[in-house]
Amino acid sequence: MSGIRVAIIDDHPLFREGVARSLSESGGFEIVGVGAAKEDALRITQAKQPDIVLLDISMPGGGLNAIEPILARHPTQKILVLTVSERTEDVTQALNAGAKGYVLKGVGSRELAEILRSVAAGENYVSPTLSAQLLSSLSGRSGLPAMSNPLATLTEREREILTLVAGGLSNKHVALRLDLQEKTVKHHMTRILAKLEVSNRTQAAMVLRDAMEDGGYPAA
Repeated sequence: MSGIRVAIIDDHPLFREGVARSLSESGGFEIVGVGAAKEDALRITQAKQPDIVLLDISMPGGGLNAIEPILARHPTQKILVLTVSERTEDVTQALNAGAKGYVLKGVGSRELAEILRSVAAGENYVSPTLSAQLLSSLSGRSGLPAMSNPLATLTEREREILTLVAGGLSNKHVALRLDLQEKTVKHHMTRILAKLEVSNRTQAAMVLRDAMEDGGYPAA
């Protein structure tokens, strides 16, 4: 078995080589191409058809500008952004363009390997600190008091959990991602459902998505 086939697009050679080496040493990964610019991302995706494209934002041509053209040619291609940018606008643009995840470069090699495996299995991922930041931004943009804006009543931890759940993660995987016990996640979800006045996690995810649209974010 060749494992998960990954293309790495980053214009910093030392970082790119380090990621390639750490994934190879982790086992279960095959590096099928490396590049340093938007055009490399398009070319390698076309030629190699990797399982996942690991894509930086800051590069010639712009990493964010590569996402939609790749998906226009290969609609099922999984793209994971790996970058230093914590800007809410970058996170939103990447996810709305079709990226399956957004990871900060401070991530450890073992955690990155786990994230890649989860994305390959069909899950989405956003670094927890960015999940909370995104939800805080959404609540702030609404301009509504807490009583009429249920998202504003959530704690920072509840916002993290809701964002991960809306991204398709199970309670078990949310617990692993946030280093919590599964029963703790279940307890938080019970409180989230009560605060949002909904009966299940699907409805809670819809509240979040409606808030994203009302907050002025473009449709995914």
